[in-house]
Amino acid sequence: MSQPRATVLVVEDDPAIRMGLVDALGFEGYGVIQADTAPSGRDAALRDQCDCVLLDLMLPGGDGFSVLSEVRRLKPKLPVIILTAKGREADRVRGLRLGADDYVVKPFSVRELLARVEAVLRRAPPGETEDMRVTIVGGYADLARREVVFDDGARVELAEREASLLAYLVQNPERAVGRDELLEKLWKVNPERTQTRTVDMHVARLRDKLRDGPGTPRVILTVRGKGYKFGATE
Repeated sequence: MSQPRATVLVVEDDPAIRMGLVDALGFEGYGVIQADTAPSGRDAALRDQCDCVLLDLMLPGGDGFSVLSEVRRLKPKLPVIILTAKGREADRVRGLRLGADDYVVKPFSVRELLARVEAVLRRAPPGETEDMRVTIVGGYADLARREVVFDDGARVELAEREASLLAYLVQNPERAVGRDELLEKLWKVNPERTQTRTVDMHVARLRDKLRDGPGTPRVILTVRGKGYKFGATE
């Protein structure tokens, strides 16, 4: 099975519109994540590994503007296309000023929307690590600079895959992430055709750079039978 060209998060409360978008994106080879409320859309955008967000403005539990503001604060490079029936100039201006990459007014052409998705993805290649610092035991990891800075002044450079691995675990703090999922999301390979030791070896190297002791690791925890989980930070 081929890997998706990119993953798009669709945040839309109208089931017919949402499923139409899911089907169209899937047909074009995209992976798709769905959400139908403002809270679930915000959580998915911040937690899941997606490359672009299609965001409705009128949502249960809040509105798209609040979701956009939170995404821009924590994931400034994640492309967001606002998708809404609100066509007023004031709404378009507000969305763009909050950091939306594009704005599409309903009703819209699916072909045009797909072209806009392709355009924002070309400007922001999938998988780019977000600007963020992660507090760990004895220091912090700067994922934008791909380095670990310890309280004693020492600095250690992270490989691109190591930084992406740490970022993915940080973005999924409440669960253990399986090896197959990591292979699919970060390596973009079919886990059935790849030895799972690939993930284990990267985790071991990352732990070493984080000074995360092999006997009792505290930053990257092993959850038996499930995978890995981001752990204590102090």
